[in-house]
Order: sequence, then structure tokens, then C-alpha cells
Amino acid sequence: MIIRLIFFGILAYVLYRVVKGVFSPKAKVHRGSTQGFVDEMVQDPFCKTYVPRRDSVRRVIQGQEVFFCSEDCADKYESQEKG
Repeated sequence: MIIRLIFFGILAYVLYRVVKGVFSPKAKVHRGSTQGFVDEMVQDPFCKTYVPRRDSVRRVIQGQEVFFCSEDCADKYESQEKG
């Protein structure tokens, strides 16, 4: 009796998953994705760390945009370039 109940419970769950899969929308958003795209990685020229472009600290140095992992690295790089 109890084995039958477990069997029908498992069967009902499998049928539920199949029906849900058939009628669910096909377009799915990846978990952890905030905007639905992969961001470019840029390298900090001072410490050589790679960071996502959208999270980087940006400075224009000698007319060129340069990306850093932090304000500290950006300041150190600028002082190194001046001195």
C-alpha cells in the first residue's frame, strides 16, 4: 500500500514537471545576469588585475581612456606617469 502511494506520488511529480516544461516560455534569463549580456574584461595597467569594464574606475590620461580596478590604483598610476 505505501509503495503504491510513493509510486503514484513520484509519477504525479514527473507528469507535473513534463507539463510545466511543455507550457513554460522558451526564453529564459540566466541567473546572476543583471542586464542579459556579458561584460568585457579590462586590465588595470598598474596592478595588472582584470575587472569588468562596467565596474572599473575610468580616467582619461594623455587623451586616452584608461581603466583601473580601484581609485587607489588609478592615483598611483597617474603619479607614476607624472614623475
